[in-house]
Amino acid sequence: MIVGTQWGDEAKGKITDFLAEKADRVVRYNGGANAGHTVVVNGKKYKFHLVPSGVLRGKPVYIGNGVVLDPEVLTEELETLKAEGFKPDLHISDRTHVVFKFHKILDGLQEKFKGNLRAGTTKRGIGPTYSDKAARFGIRVADLLEEKVLKWKMDVLVDLAQKLISQVYEGDVLLDKQQIIDDALHFGQTIADCVCDVSAEINDALDRGETVLFEGAQGTLLDIDHGVYPYGSSSSTVAGGACTGVGVGPTKIDKVIGVTKAYTSRVGTGPVPTELTDEIGDKIRNVGDEYGTTTGRPRRCGWLDLVPVKYSVRLNGVSQLVVTKLDVLSGINPLKICIRYRVGEKTVDTIPANLGLFELCEPVYEELEGWPENVDWRKVVSKGYDALPEQAKIYLERIEELAGVPISLVSVGPERRETIVIND
Repeated sequence: MIVGTQWGDEAKGKITDFLAEKADRVVRYNGGANAGHTVVVNGKKYKFHLVPSGVLRGKPVYIGNGVVLDPEVLTEELETLKAEGFKPDLHISDRTHVVFKFHKILDGLQEKFKGNLRAGTTKRGIGPTYSDKAARFGIRVADLLEEKVLKWKMDVLVDLAQKLISQVYEGDVLLDKQQIIDDALHFGQTIADCVCDVSAEINDALDRGETVLFEGAQGTLLDIDHGVYPYGSSSSTVAGGACTGVGVGPTKIDKVIGVTKAYTSRVGTGPVPTELTDEIGDKIRNVGDEYGTTTGRPRRCGWLDLVPVKYSVRLNGVSQLVVTKLDVLSGINPLKICIRYRVGEKTVDTIPANLGLFELCEPVYEELEGWPENVDWRKVVSKGYDALPEQAKIYLERIEELAGVPISLVSVGPERRETIVIND
């Protein structure tokens, strides 16, 4: 199981692709097209929003019921993969909820209405779709295959969406119900052969002793329950969300891998205690190419904050850490790691639920010596962990010590091959 330990964008897509080599199946369990997973293979960059990153390994890939599915995005991704010579073996849960254009319209109107409480969403309709799911108005993939059921549900849902757009948020968009239904039925026909009971298939695979990789989207601090509410996502991004988002019991999970970027970044609004708004922050952003895969928005960057990482280790039951983008910090000296927060005369060692308190948190730093800028990372990868600069090894060892779990992989570049295995 792969989870993000920060605000997302930890390079989980690359790690999923790397680990998928030894997996039999890969399943995505949460989020929607707001996620952006980038994989680089032999200089070729692939960007995914819905298709699990294991698709490049030729493995069967699954979209679980915890995902919200955007027909336009999925269709585009599948067409792009086929044009590149791939033949995706895709399976979609019949219980997966569907994103429609009116969800995207509502997303934008709601963000505007929220003012300072807006989450800075991608406006991909994710929140409104999950809202419909929770309110039991939602349309699921299974409904796209039954015209009578779809029309019955759409009669309610489209009328409700129109009233929200026009009467609540004062929007001027008029929805064409019949066109929405026709498009939905057409999409249902195109994916009909992919639709299945993902829970049954994944459980059967596990019972046969196969290795299944659960790919998460976003990060722990964006979780709907345990994240920095309301500045987060609308799905369960933590390890428990993988069980409900696929339909697999927790006793079948052997390993939880927490992906941690060597520094901090996030897209969207809300407190980020270690954010840097100076030239160091700009350097990290530019060297790390910290611009959103989905929106292209520049990410807010700062020193590594171990408070969220330790919080995530506890929430997810993380058994191993993967540290990514270590190479980005080259040439920055000294480096800082936040080990706790200070609020007045008190210290805080975890993420407070009280948003006002979190906004007052000031980072308490440890300083470590940085390493040179001109490291030959390809050479380091070929020789392994021992070839890392001594300062980089000390940095990683300190992360292990503070987080309380071992590091199994270190990523030192965007390419699949730019990965160091420490503990298999």
